[in-house]
Amino acid sequence: MMTASQIALSGVLVLTALAGAWDYRTGHIPNKLVLGGAVLGVASHLGLYALLLPRDGQSLGELMSSAVANMMLGVLICGAVPLLLYRTGAMGGGDVKLLAAIGAWLGPVLGLQAEMYGFIVAAVYAPARLAYQGQLLRLLGNSAVLLSNPFLPKARRRKVPEALLTELRFGPALFVGCVLVTLVRWSGS
Repeated sequence: MMTASQIALSGVLVLTALAGAWDYRTGHIPNKLVLGGAVLGVASHLGLYALLLPRDGQSLGELMSSAVANMMLGVLICGAVPLLLYRTGAMGGGDVKLLAAIGAWLGPVLGLQAEMYGFIVAAVYAPARLAYQGQLLRLLGNSAVLLSNPFLPKARRRKVPEALLTELRFGPALFVGCVLVTLVRWSGS
């Protein structure tokens, strides 16, 4: 029999596979997909708490309030850093919403693991792809300019043209991160 975390991870794998494929092809993650995934995540989270995680002497109301608290904490924690990245222009809005939906499915602990693995996959993949395309040195130079600008007087700050900035589609990396979390969790059960 599958555990509650295995069921939740299975749902997240389907959601991130669809979102990753869509993001890879178009550069966008559709709101309808993320909203549908979030609704299924909420229903799954509540259902798993009610059916697979009851504790002796705990009322259904206590169980559901615990499930809602865990789910909301997952949404907030998994969405906080991506929201800050979005506000600085470093991440797309679809990625933020997808990570919040993952938090609804998995809660804060598994959700953060999936998010962390996704960021690690992106951090490994991005330089490899840029080196293959011959753009790694340009990216490093642009990054140095962007990192040093806040510490320079306004007159000495350099602007990096929008055309020279590099875009990375995060959906596929997040899918691979979720696969890794699933493999780690399933090998440990």
